[in-house]
Amino acid sequence: MFTVENTIELFRNFATKVQTDKAWLSDLDTPIGDGDHGTNMARGLTEVTAKLDAGTYKDPGDVFKAAAMAMIGKTGGASGPLYGTAFMEMSKAVQANPDDITGALEAGLAGIQKRGKATAGEKTMVDVWVPVIESVKAGGLNAEHVDAYVEKTKPMKATKGRASYLGERSIGHLDPGSASSGLFFKALLEGGALS
Repeated sequence: MFTVENTIELFRNFATKVQTDKAWLSDLDTPIGDGDHGTNMARGLTEVTAKLDAGTYKDPGDVFKAAAMAMIGKTGGASGPLYGTAFMEMSKAVQANPDDITGALEAGLAGIQKRGKATAGEKTMVDVWVPVIESVKAGGLNAEHVDAYVEKTKPMKATKGRASYLGERSIGHLDPGSASSGLFFKALLEGGALS
């Protein structure tokens, strides 16, 4: 279940992972995007942690809402609206039922799909969110699964987002949004909400 404490820890851990892998995320984005995914995500998550440091939160839904607003306000490119929408939809789901991790993740995915108009198989972050949710439902998500789901975006041809302009040349590259989503799910695994 989500608590205020483990939700704050989730975002702190996610921010640390993105800061650590900021150059890698931007390197992934260079051949198929603007080359700034890591920088943008790090900027947004720095604002998230600043907000969490400055605020007091009575329930985990409020933490997700604060993270959503910070990501929308400070993260450039498509990442801010996509992650911000995901976290805002998760906020609503968590406020309704903090015990339902699957429901919260499904709400986040629905937000991403609505905002990005993406479906599975288009080489976007959706291609990590969908199998992660299936694994959570089955009660068996682990870090190796997350890595495998991210890796599966490499042979895909992008048909959505900036990478879609490259067509066949997008094949053979990891999707940057999927890679950052992988870091989010690893932070979730480490935070105790799933146990």
